[in-house]
Parts: sequence; C-alpha cells; structure tokens
Amino acid sequence: MERLQKVIAHAGVASRRKAEELILQGKVKVNGKVVKELGVKVSPSDKVEVNDIPIEKEEPVYFLFYKPRGVLSSVSDDKNRKVVTDFFPDIKQRIYPVGRLDYDTSGLLLLTNDGEFANLLMHPRNEIEKVYVAKTKGIPSKEKLKSLEKGIKLEDGVTAPAKTKLLSFDKRKQTAIIEITIHEGRNRQVRRMFEAIGHPVLKLKRERYGFLTLKGLKTGDIRELTPHEVKQLRALAQK
Repeated sequence: MERLQKVIAHAGVASRRKAEELILQGKVKVNGKVVKELGVKVSPSDKVEVNDIPIEKEEPVYFLFYKPRGVLSSVSDDKNRKVVTDFFPDIKQRIYPVGRLDYDTSGLLLLTNDGEFANLLMHPRNEIEKVYVAKTKGIPSKEKLKSLEKGIKLEDGVTAPAKTKLLSFDKRKQTAIIEITIHEGRNRQVRRMFEAIGHPVLKLKRERYGFLTLKGLKTGDIRELTPHEVKQLRALAQK
C-alpha cells in the first residue's frame, strides 16, 4: 500500500505536491469514487484516475550510480546545487535515491522508482552491509577502532557493531585510510562515529552496498542493475 499522491507522482502525471493539489481539488478517483483526503493509501490492484483518465504505473527501473563529491542525494534543491538526478537526463521515470550519501561523500548509490523495493532495502531490520573507506585526520589506535566495532554512543543512541580495518597510514601527514563496514543508515553516521573517537573524516567513499561494488565505473558513471541483481538484493533484504 502506498499513499495516493505518491502513486500519482510515480506514474509521471505530476509532482507529489501537484498530486496533492489535484486530490484536494477533487480531480482524483479511486475505484470510481472521488477522493479528497491526502492520507488515503492504495494498492496496485486499485484503479486510480486523474481528471477521469486512468493512470498507468511506470515500469520499475533500478540503477547503480557512482556519486561524485559535491552532489546532493536528492531530486531537487532550492539552492540550485547539483543533485543526483541531474546525471539521468534521459530517464523518463521519476527515480529517486535509495537512502542517501552526504554532499561531500562519494561512492555507490542506488536509484529507483520502485518504492516497495527502496523501503525494503532501507528498513533497519534488514541489515544490508555498507562498506566505506575513510581518510581520517590522525591515526586511530587499535583501542579506538575496537570501540567503533563494539558500538559507540552518538547523540541518537549507540551504534550497532561495525567492522574496521586499517588499510594504511601516513605518519608524516598524520592521516589514515580505514575501511569500515556498517549496516545502519543514520544521517552522517560514519563521519559522526569517527568524530566521536577524535579522528574527523577528511574524505569518505562508499565502496560496496551488499554484494554490489563500483568495479569498472568512474565517478559520475551509471549502470542499470540486472534482473538477477535486483532479485538478489530482495533476497538479501528478506533473509
């Protein structure tokens, strides 16, 4: 079940805000009845009409995107900054990111128009592993990395256990390259975890999402997921 305005937007009829206006104006019918309430949810079997014209559901599409730094994980921005959908000018469907990567974080990001699929992947209970590589200010001790692995207290609660691996360090520049694996998706989580141990992140990249990697891609590149990969992701989230 999805909100009516979301279904209208996904069909490419109008933006979600415009869809809400159409509902309030009495221009939307569900199974032949006019609906004027924004909280209504509909199922795929329900017949939805806008201005007496039945809407057609978009074909689901699934993309892997190598997000560059300096790009918002959003479909629009009121400050006119670059957003991830700017890299998909030829895609007719209304796609949106699955979760987000910070403005200054690069790496693997999924985009789709399949709301059920996106919600499945983002639900905290499904614990899909996400692997990041962070360049930190200073070289964290083994004890500090262990504290990240056990779970560290942030302002929104203790993090779930993580995995860490010191890949390299530069004593002269006092920086380190660390791989960290988490399965949560809190806002700026990796950056806040390293800040909590006194080693702020200078640069951050998401290298892996579940079994998906950036292999063969350059920053800004896009590729469509194969049907098998989509099926694998569903299975991974539902196990």
